[in-house]
Amino acid sequence: MQFSEKILNTPSSFIRNILKVTDSEDVISFAGGLPNPISFPIEALKASANHAITENGSRLFQYSSTQGYAPLREYIAAKYRRVHGLDIHADDVFITTGSQQALELLGKVLINKGDGIVIEEPGYLGAIQAFTLSEPTFHGVTLENDGLNLEELEKALQQPNVKFVYTVPNFQNPTGLTYSKEKRQQICEIMSKYDVALIEDDPYGELRFQGEPLPYIGAGKLEHSILLGSFSKTVTPGMRLGFIITKNKELLQHIETAKQATDLHTNIFAQYVIYDYLANNDYMEHVQKIIALYKNQADAMLNAMEEFFPAHVDYTRPEGGMFIWATMNNGASSVDVFQKAMEQKVAFVPGDPFYTSKTDVNTMRLNYTNATPEVIREGIKRLGSIL
Repeated sequence: MQFSEKILNTPSSFIRNILKVTDSEDVISFAGGLPNPISFPIEALKASANHAITENGSRLFQYSSTQGYAPLREYIAAKYRRVHGLDIHADDVFITTGSQQALELLGKVLINKGDGIVIEEPGYLGAIQAFTLSEPTFHGVTLENDGLNLEELEKALQQPNVKFVYTVPNFQNPTGLTYSKEKRQQICEIMSKYDVALIEDDPYGELRFQGEPLPYIGAGKLEHSILLGSFSKTVTPGMRLGFIITKNKELLQHIETAKQATDLHTNIFAQYVIYDYLANNDYMEHVQKIIALYKNQADAMLNAMEEFFPAHVDYTRPEGGMFIWATMNNGASSVDVFQKAMEQKVAFVPGDPFYTSKTDVNTMRLNYTNATPEVIREGIKRLGSIL
């Protein structure tokens, strides 16, 4: 059997593959980007499932519209008007099967083979994987402590057939870094000169445990602004509910066509249940509990790193989100360190899969949200002894 070039050239998910290895009980894993299951509002979701079925009956089990459940889209639009001051309405919101599907649909709709994508370096590997299916040319731009390197961004935007810039401006995956207000304004000014879309992927934005919330880079300012959001990090990842927000009606029409060809519509049962949960519970009170939990876990990891990591290892200090990024300044390969770490029953994600054209890098991603402070301390102690 012969397979397509696009699938042969698309890497399988490094994280999904190593999760198979790190799943055993005796391994301390900092590898996944998993929300802590104690944060799932199980009883409230159970009540919402029952209530949604009682109220709506067979509609939860029937085919539905491609763009998504209208009350859920209105809820999302109202939230972005209220919280972010954006002129967003239900028709500007499109429900997807997680943010991951949003990335794949945008790749299908915007990218011809060889077209340019400007991406953070290091960047979110799920985006790299989703976009690779469209066979683009990646232009990596160095992610600095306060956001993209502006000189490299300008140079990348001048490359042929660049279609969009993909960013995760809040508590970025994999680094945990957040773009500064000044850098956001500078990026917006640069982007305004080019006929190129800006995708701001924001799955972690609500999980801020220190510092002030910052405005989006392009939403409400740039003509070709695309925002991505998700309920995976704040309510439940298993229901796979994400969304696209854009004022570009032509783009939404093409996304709708692509989604019809992919899966007709997002799971309507999940949409009804999530909407019922949001309408009948104090969502922000729930999010505050997650923030307190993650701050405690992040502090535990940072304190342990300060105690056990050698001086040649630098690491980010996130203001929110789920990740810390470590750099080994002695030039060690994180893939080699990973092998040694697995012998000590501790796992992380080596930096390689977060780059489109680099291997044997000296960086690693550590996730702190899915382990207790005691387990985090022990895992970092083991990792420190190897480093």
